[in-house]
Amino acid sequence: MDQRQGTLRDRKRRAVQDEVAGIAVDLFVANGYEAMTVDQIASAAGLSSRSFFRYFASKEAVVTHLFDTTGADIADALAARPADEGPWVALRRAFDGLIEQLTENPQSLALIRMIHETPVLYASHLHKQTRWNEVVAATIAPRLPESLRPDERRLQAGALASAGVACLEYARQEWVARDGEHPMADLVDVAMRAVAPLAGP
Repeated sequence: MDQRQGTLRDRKRRAVQDEVAGIAVDLFVANGYEAMTVDQIASAAGLSSRSFFRYFASKEAVVTHLFDTTGADIADALAARPADEGPWVALRRAFDGLIEQLTENPQSLALIRMIHETPVLYASHLHKQTRWNEVVAATIAPRLPESLRPDERRLQAGALASAGVACLEYARQEWVARDGEHPMADLVDVAMRAVAPLAGP
């Protein structure tokens, strides 16, 4: 069983968190992150402030919750890529689902801009990305040459994962700077090609 599914109780908790996060994002986008209080978010979600803190440690955690499974989702997509596909190309293709999700959500542009412009949110977002790096590195490692020593494999896998996620982040920033008028997928391609070719095995 997928550990992210967990028990029935875990799934119910996740469903409530998803609902509250969706309501909070609507409020943040409409009114600004700093303008909204926990009490206002809880009230809009039909919760008491005390109940809110059963699901989230802080207002900030509501936003970071939206990206809780992103690293695992990228890793799953990476694991599903053809075995003979090179690690860098496979990693680029593994980003496709996230890119589609972001570009199809009408709130994504405002949400990402808010994260970038709010220091506490951006710091938490970058911290979250270090966790993405870890799970992606573990998934990309088997694609590296068998001749590598374990320490070399670990280092190279971590470097590839970190570089790929950094390219994704810079592309998202550029997407926001262009008000979403340029396809994010193209921006990710440009960023990743600056590191290594996106062709061949």
